[in-house]
Formats: sequence, C-alpha cells, structure tokens
Amino acid sequence: MRYRHLTTVTLALGVVLLADVLRVFLPAVITIFGQAASTPAELLGAFAFGWFLLALAAPALVRRVGARPVTLVAAVLLVVARLAVNGQPGGRLQLWLATAGLLAGLVWLAGVAAGTDRPVPGLALGLALSAFVHTVLDTYRSAFFGAWPAWLAAVVVGGLFLAGQARPTPPAGTGGVRSWLLAGPALLLAGMVALSPAVARTATSYQFGLLRSDSADEVGVATVPLFGAVPLAVAVGGFLLAALASPRRGAWRWLGPTALVGGAVLVALERGDLLLPAVLLSAVGLGACLASAGAVDGPAGNGADEARAPAVNGDAHAEQGPARAAERGPARAAERGLAQAAGRDLARAAGRRGYAAVAGMLVFAVAAVAYYSAYDLGHPNAGVPVVVAVLVAAVALAARPAPGPVRPSVPPVWTAASAAVLTLLAAIASDELLSASNRDGPPDTVRVAAYNVRMGFGMDGRFDPDALARAVAGADVVALSEVDRGWLLNGGHDTLDLLAERLDMPYVFAPAADPLWGDAVLSRWPLDAARTRPLPAVGAPTGAQALGITVDLGGDVRLAVVATHLQPPPGEDPVVQAGAVADFAVRYAAGRPLVVAGDLNTEPGDPAFAEFTRAGLVDALAAARPLPTSPADDPRQQIDHIFVTPDLATADPAAPPGTASDHLPVVVTLTLPPA
Repeated sequence: MRYRHLTTVTLALGVVLLADVLRVFLPAVITIFGQAASTPAELLGAFAFGWFLLALAAPALVRRVGARPVTLVAAVLLVVARLAVNGQPGGRLQLWLATAGLLAGLVWLAGVAAGTDRPVPGLALGLALSAFVHTVLDTYRSAFFGAWPAWLAAVVVGGLFLAGQARPTPPAGTGGVRSWLLAGPALLLAGMVALSPAVARTATSYQFGLLRSDSADEVGVATVPLFGAVPLAVAVGGFLLAALASPRRGAWRWLGPTALVGGAVLVALERGDLLLPAVLLSAVGLGACLASAGAVDGPAGNGADEARAPAVNGDAHAEQGPARAAERGPARAAERGLAQAAGRDLARAAGRRGYAAVAGMLVFAVAAVAYYSAYDLGHPNAGVPVVVAVLVAAVALAARPAPGPVRPSVPPVWTAASAAVLTLLAAIASDELLSASNRDGPPDTVRVAAYNVRMGFGMDGRFDPDALARAVAGADVVALSEVDRGWLLNGGHDTLDLLAERLDMPYVFAPAADPLWGDAVLSRWPLDAARTRPLPAVGAPTGAQALGITVDLGGDVRLAVVATHLQPPPGEDPVVQAGAVADFAVRYAAGRPLVVAGDLNTEPGDPAFAEFTRAGLVDALAAARPLPTSPADDPRQQIDHIFVTPDLATADPAAPPGTASDHLPVVVTLTLPPA
C-alpha cells in the first residue's frame, strides 16, 4: 500500500475508535459521574470539558518527545481502552476507562496532526466508516459491551489501526492547519445530525411513518418507518463524494458552506418534519467544506522535499571538481542556512497542526456542553449547531485553493458509491418489520405499563435495551418517558427503535425537548388518531408534552392512551402541567375508556396528583400503595403513575424491581367494560 493511502486508512480507523470512545464517555459523564441526575449540570460540564482542556499539553509533549513515539504510545492506549470498555458492564470503572481512552485519543490526534498535512481523506473516511459500523450494529453495540459482533469489530479495527500506525509515514509539509481545525467540529456535526443513523431513522419516521397523524397536531408525531435508516446511505455517499472530490472554485465554492449552514438552521428550527432535509444538506455541505479546507495544502510532503532540496543541490556542486572548491564553502553555508530555516518552518507547522487539532476538539467539547446542558440549565441552545456550522463554513471559504487542479488522494466517485451501497445494505438489514394485529377481536384484559427509561441507561451507566425489554415483558401497551432517539450526548442510539424491536411492538413518538427526545407509546394492537400537545413550561428547562393515541383492540373497541412526562422546575409541584394534561386527556378520549400514564413527578396527596382525580380519573395503582418507583436502586418516591377512567377495572398493580433505568416501571391489568 502506498504511504499516502496507508496514512489515510490509519487515520480513518483512529477516527472510528475515537468516536466509539466518545459514545461511551459522554453518557458515562451523565449517568455515572452524574449520579442519577443529582449532580449539578455545571459540574458535569466542567468534568467533561476538563479532559479536552488537558489535551492542550499534547502538542508540547509531541514537540519535546517526538511525534512518532507519542503517537504510537497513545494509539496503543486508545486501543486498549476501547477493548476494555467493550468488556466492562457499566460502573465507575467504565467511566475511567472511557476517560483514559478519550485522553489517549486526543493525544494521538495531536501526534498524528503534527506529522500529517493532508488529513481530509482520512477524516472523511473515518466519519463515514463510523456511521457505517453504527448502522451495521443498529446504533447499539459499536461501543457497548458484550456480544461477539462488538468484540469482533473492536479487535479488527484496533488491530488494523495499530498495524498501520506502526509503519513510518511520509514527511509532511507546512499545510494542513485549517483541515485539522475542522476535525472536532466535523465530528460534532456528523454525530449530531449529518451522519447519524439514529437521526436518519428518526427523520424518516417523521416523514414516512406507517401511521399518519392528524393535520391538527401542533407538534407532530413520529411512527415506525420502513427501512428508516436508508437516507443515511444517501448522506454518506454525498458526504464522501463532496469531501474527496476536487473542491469547487469561484462562486461555486459557496454551495457547500451554504448547504451546511442551511442544514444547521433546519436543525435549529426543532421540527421533526425538517430533520430529513437537515441530514442530507448538512452531510453534503460538511463534506464540501472539508474539501475546501484541505485543498490549500498541495501534495503531501512538498515542504519536506523543499527542505531537502538545498542539500541535494549541494551534493551536485560537489561533483564539479576542485575548480569550484573555493565557491563551495559560502554556497554550502547558505544552503545549510536555508535547510535549517525550512526545518524550523516544518517544525512550527507541525506544532500549529497539533494545536489546531486539539483546538478543534475543544470546539467539539464546548459546543456539546453548551447544547445539551441547556436541557438542565434552561439557556437557549438552538443556535449552537448553527454557530459551529458557520465556523466550519468560514474556515472553508477562507481557504484559497492552490493553483492548478487538485488531484484527490482517494478516488471520490467509486469510494462514495461503494460506501453508499454498503450503508444502504446495512440499513435495510438492521431494520425489522414490527407487527400489530387485532384480528383475534378485543381481549378481555389489557396489561399496561409506564416506564421512564432514562435514555436507555441503567443505574450502573450501562446502555441495555435488553434489560429494558425484560422490565416490561408481558405488557400489551407501554408508555415511555425520557426516550432518546439519537442524541450524541447519549451515544447516538435510537433507544425507541431498539426497544420496539425487542418487544415486537410498533410505536408512536412525540417530541418534548426537541425532535429526538420525548415520550412514546408501544402497543401489540394497531395505533391510530395520534395527537400531541405541548405543555406550559412554567419555568422548567426541559420541554414537556402530552401524547394521545388510540389503541384499536378490534371490533368497535377502542382504548385511549395519553403518555406524558411532567417536567416542573426543581422543587416545585407540576400542578399547571398536570391540569393541562388532564384537560387534554379527557377531551381526547371523548367518552372512550382512557389511560393516562407516565412519570408525573408528583406523589399521592400533592396538588398535581389531585388534578387527575378532579378530572374524574382513578388511581390504577391505589391497591398497591405505597408504591415507590424512584430511584430504582432504593425507591423512595411515588412519582410514576397510571390513571384510568372508572369504567376500567384494575388488578395486579406492581412496580417490578430492577435497575435498567433510574426509575421502576409500573404495571397494571385493566379489564375492559362490556361492549
């Protein structure tokens, strides 16, 4: 393999490993260091940001010790940490292993940057390969635990990465600073929207779900799509084609930056029906911006060749014979001076690239903390992806391409087409067709569960949809709270789709905080007539909504279900939101049997609890009181509830124990009224 191709492939594999470690580190900060949401958001952000800040020392270390030894040691530590995380089922050890892997990855990135002035092909291929692996594993096990496909992927990628890292790399020139500065922002935008299989699936479920919601919906719902991650294949292909092809010149250079900023603006509007164009625009725009930033660098190694040129010319002088001996001395001195100056230029360029790579990752950390902490602190965050996109666009537009044609180091068309086809096949293979049927007629009883799943993470910080499925096994209708469908902060998983596949239940999802985070209902019977209403914020930083859905039990029997998660300000009772949900639920049911379920953040006897009983609803869990549900490892608070209309008889209320989330599920069996 040619050196430049070896460097590209090695960098791509390193990006995959770093992205995988980040998918463990970020949620571990929230669920393990965060101690079940009891740790202040400011402290969580400081802890996460501190490790990125510490990496600022990496370029100085590289300059003192040398790029090659630092890079090799950091690469080994990155692979070891990545493999160790695969076998560690949660807990504080997982947090510290992921932290060690992150720090090793940042040091490795600084070392690679010092010795590589053409990073764009490797960065682009790494981001695309990471998206492909995440799609193959259905957004789940690319960085998490256990099963043999995860081990196989980690061992193969890690082994190939170390084998490539052990080979010498070609000498670098003086360029590449802009490209490395964009590494962190590109990783952020790719993980948040452009190349996220979970976001692509969620976007498709808003646009092409199997259940169509009513046009009167104020927010809109997402439902089960066929082949939901298929648009990711288009995004991956478009991204690679734009990133690896020769950059546009003249006015055409504005196309990529405009597309990227446009996609970020669509994300900022926080509308589910705009997610799909946001994915496609941001993917192509991000690739084009990377190509523009990398086009100024020229062929790899030019600077080093120039540094050696004086010495080569000096050797030629030596062949002229004794007659030129008197002239050789001053000429050689001048040539040595030029060589030394060129060497200093190369050293300074290596240092600038190292600092640019770390600075780009600092942008990643600042933007990620600023965006996701808003859901705890309440500050505006919609503009964060737009600001990052504008930064990337500005760097791309500021780059002036070298004169003459720029030959891509990787064939763009074939690479993009191959990646798109492989991602398409992976997307189709990873999707399952969920089944719901009422052909057997209405049942006598319906088992209903309500479960706050905390984005799929258990008390030990382990992401485990299998454990979530076991916790509600046997339920016919499940109302879920804190459902995450692609937040980079939580690893980029589609928790709802993973759980629905394990339960073989179609779903309806309603956004609350943003189009990727909210509440859902799953059912063994067909669902229709979806309605969703935003609830008054009353000063709470995280959004809340009420999702109404009708379960078609067969014949003329219908059961109205309203799922919600009340989000009061800290220390307050959600009485205003409770009243809004009760009013919406009664109007939505329109006389049909009704279930209202979810994490209501209120206890029996509180004013908010009374809003539901005042609306004529009955506490379905009353026979089992007290029934604490939070925190799951030592339940003390009764805040998860199921209310029903009096025509539904209740039996067997329970809160099955377990730590798959920080809440316990609540379940009850309902007997339907006579037809």
